[in-house]
Amino acid sequence: MTDSSHSDSSPLLESKEFEESSVFTPEALLENARRQKNLPERSVPDICILDPDGDIVRQLTATGEAYRDEAWPGYHTDLYRFERNGVEFGIVGCAVGSSFAVLVAEQLVAAGCRFLVSITSSGQIVVKDDPPYFVLIERALRDEGTSHHYRSTSRYATLDEDLSAPVAEACKTVSRPVYTGATWTTDAPFRETETAIERAKSEEILAVEMEAAALYTFAEVRDVPVVCFAHVTNQMGQTEDDFEKGEANGSQDALEVIDAAATAWSSFN
Repeated sequence: MTDSSHSDSSPLLESKEFEESSVFTPEALLENARRQKNLPERSVPDICILDPDGDIVRQLTATGEAYRDEAWPGYHTDLYRFERNGVEFGIVGCAVGSSFAVLVAEQLVAAGCRFLVSITSSGQIVVKDDPPYFVLIERALRDEGTSHHYRSTSRYATLDEDLSAPVAEACKTVSRPVYTGATWTTDAPFRETETAIERAKSEEILAVEMEAAALYTFAEVRDVPVVCFAHVTNQMGQTEDDFEKGEANGSQDALEVIDAAATAWSSFN
């Protein structure tokens, strides 16, 4: 027998007390993981990266530039450390989708991360160039679930305005084009219908991806600087050469973008 009082409403929008603390915290998860695995407490680097595709991690480990952090207590992920230009970074690969990305982001911040960069493959909506190229995500359409557990409904989640201009300026040095604009964040990549795509085009959305809206909402609520980039590599499987990122699966280009974002953040910290 069903409760008819809730028959016309979505559980996603019910019982949300946004100012109320969570019972389950990332600090508690990490503490128990360390206890169970007999791991020392060790902070992650100040600057951490989410690499949903895993291509950057695979390239860095293949060349011996990154090593696995044996003290990372995450149950579902591995953290790797590497250095570039005297700066240490932490990176987690294959955290795909809004819920997984924010799960890992919460843990990284609880473990000492002060600046988080996400860079993910995305599908082209409004054409800016021939793929591959990058989009500095200024705002992301909240067509996913995770962000709605953190903050009341608004159409877009946005990049912190204090980060937007410095990061955009720093990205002018990157080899591949970096455009600034909006993306559409979805939980369901295989439900990108013609109607949904036309809606996105009508709002001048440049690309579709799976993490940015949730990460930007998390950033606002937790007061943590987060910058998201879309690596536009495909037209949603509509052309023969889709999903080609270029040399080393685009990892060197992506690292240039990460360097630019890190430089911009470091300039006012």
